Amino acid sequence: MTSAAEDDKPTTAKPAFRAGAAASNITPWLGEPIVGGWRPRPATHVHDELCARCLVLDDGTTRLAIVAADNVGIPREVFDEAKRQVHEHTGLPLDRMLMAATHTHSATPCRVTRDGEQETELSEYSRFVARRISDCVRRAINNLEAARVGWGSASVPDQVFNRRWVMKPGTHLPDPFGGTDKVKMNPGHQRPGLLKPSGPVDPEVCFLSVQAADGRPIALLANYSLHYVGGVGQGDISADYFGAFADRIQQLLGAGRLAPPFVGILSNGTSGNINNINYAAPPERRPRYEKIRIVADRVAQAVFAKHKNLSHRDGITLDMRQREIGLAVRKPTPEQLAAARDMLAHPDRPDKQPHQRTYAHRIIRQHEAPATVSVILQAVRVGDFGIATIPFETFVETGLELKAKSPFKPTFTISLANGSYGYLPTPEQHRLGGYETWLGTSRVQCDASTKITAALLEMFAEMKP
Repeated sequence: MTSAAEDDKPTTAKPAFRAGAAASNITPWLGEPIVGGWRPRPATHVHDELCARCLVLDDGTTRLAIVAADNVGIPREVFDEAKRQVHEHTGLPLDRMLMAATHTHSATPCRVTRDGEQETELSEYSRFVARRISDCVRRAINNLEAARVGWGSASVPDQVFNRRWVMKPGTHLPDPFGGTDKVKMNPGHQRPGLLKPSGPVDPEVCFLSVQAADGRPIALLANYSLHYVGGVGQGDISADYFGAFADRIQQLLGAGRLAPPFVGILSNGTSGNINNINYAAPPERRPRYEKIRIVADRVAQAVFAKHKNLSHRDGITLDMRQREIGLAVRKPTPEQLAAARDMLAHPDRPDKQPHQRTYAHRIIRQHEAPATVSVILQAVRVGDFGIATIPFETFVETGLELKAKSPFKPTFTISLANGSYGYLPTPEQHRLGGYETWLGTSRVQCDASTKITAALLEMFAEMKP
């Protein structure tokens, strides 16, 4: 029997874990240039809508937002504006927002005009995207409700291939600067000079499933290390397989026409050197969009198979860390700079090396850029589940190292998060050369991946219970 005094003691109720999700349309208007290839082309049709998709989690102490937006890469200034708006309207701290691009190659760019190091001007579309991202986060916060989460991973090995191939000795691989490479990106099918892929792949699909207290699906956030698929119509706007996955996982979970609507999200992992083309085999000929549907279905089916036996829990805790680190900007040699200026001074001169004129422009930009750049890194813990973010097109080796060394299982990395600064090869891959390592494609110091990995592992260690 308890005394009256004991009965009157106040009880401290454990805060309810809550979650909310939302999606905002960020489809551009027709006529804008589609980027992702060597030459932009105007958008003439919308095959499927582009979206910013958001998941907000709140354990009663920490609230955080995760956003994936359908774009090839969004500059930091655009994300910063979206975060500013969210903070202004909701009070959510700036360092509790994770915002990333999916890397579809069928979208128009978010352009930023920089005047020195202080003044920036966002294009009309960039301002639109920032506003729609902020709306998306605010709506997800409005949708917060008691929730539970589960996490897991699946494997889809047949849709990922390392696109950088080591070529046989004697194969001539010129770069735009008069040098030679040891590897070739996208070398072509069954070429005589093919020797072996230059690195591994990561077949894992990690996912975080969020349900309402009554079991209703709220959202599912997945991550797969595949660059993009392509095979779209000329001039078409498309979210690529990222959008197709969102639709397919909703179908498989029976989550259509819910209130609030279910949100499927597929983020881009460490896919800087990964595509879904097997160059050791003959080429496939498929109708437009069929390969996107195949990849999206394979990834969604793999997640759904694991999801059937998934255990969801409430009462889990959240943590998040953010750091800014400085990286040196790569600079051209005097000889490279002189050659670039000479090339641009003769507009009618044909290229002697592959893409020589394109990289002459990029060399000038690298020369004129500030000596250093500050980039945002983030680490997130959801229960025992880990998420890292890197604002580059990150090579798969970096993602695999983070997975192996992270104290949280599973762990995945979201690339092109909180900015977009080009490719991030490892030092070993830099030594092999190839498109992703060329000056102007890769913009920061050659050991940047090592520095970034060390910082992220330190942040994970800080969050270990």
